[in-house]
Amino acid sequence: MISPLAYIHPDARIGDQVEIGPFTSIAADVEIGEGTWIGPNVTIMDGARIGAHCQIFSGAVLSAIPQDLKFQGENTTVEIGDGSTIRECVTINRGTKAYGKTEVGKDCLIMAYVHIAHDCIIGNNVILVNSVALAGHVEIGDYGIVSGLSAVHQFVKIGAHVMIGGGAMVRKDVPPFITAAGEPLAYAGVNSVGLKRRNFSQEDINEIQMLYRTIYQSGMNVSQAVNRIKEMHPDRPLAELILRFIEQSNRGLIRK
Repeated sequence: MISPLAYIHPDARIGDQVEIGPFTSIAADVEIGEGTWIGPNVTIMDGARIGAHCQIFSGAVLSAIPQDLKFQGENTTVEIGDGSTIRECVTINRGTKAYGKTEVGKDCLIMAYVHIAHDCIIGNNVILVNSVALAGHVEIGDYGIVSGLSAVHQFVKIGAHVMIGGGAMVRKDVPPFITAAGEPLAYAGVNSVGLKRRNFSQEDINEIQMLYRTIYQSGMNVSQAVNRIKEMHPDRPLAELILRFIEQSNRGLIRK
């Protein structure tokens, strides 16, 4: 299951039934979970923590040091959850002392030529399409999809169940459950197709649509819309989730 042409440091911790292709290099401070498949010409550097039943394709470089001039050699990690797929030539840098690690959740699909910079936090079931580039400290919620050739500014937050169109320049935070497209990137409606696929009820989808009509289509500014939602939808879980995202936004929301 392990090619004799692969280099594996004797201190690396390799789980059962792991397959490693030729010309792959695995450093000492690496952990790889059971059943993971690693193709040829992969480089896995110190600090990588890879879950079970992952797939890592040719040319990927995982856990290289950050491209951050403030990095001072601190011990940090890249952590990849069970069942995730890392396609050709993906680069994922490890964290800095700011957060200590870069995280990719479970069952993610990271397509070819994606770059994930230091201290990013990627949720579960996220899809990053070919040639997406994430700057440092980006956060993406569960089931987020970022389409191909998109670039995400550092410290941007993208909410759960978001769909971002191709070629996007994501400079502002994108709240959960919506689609976003255009230049500059703007609200393009609720991601109702994605929500139906993930078994959201029609009642929940209708509520989300009503909440975003208040935020983006009522003529009110964000502060006014937040106050209106608090008055009209007290103690509603979906409203609280959206309001919490808005309150924690540091870069401001994309516009309508």
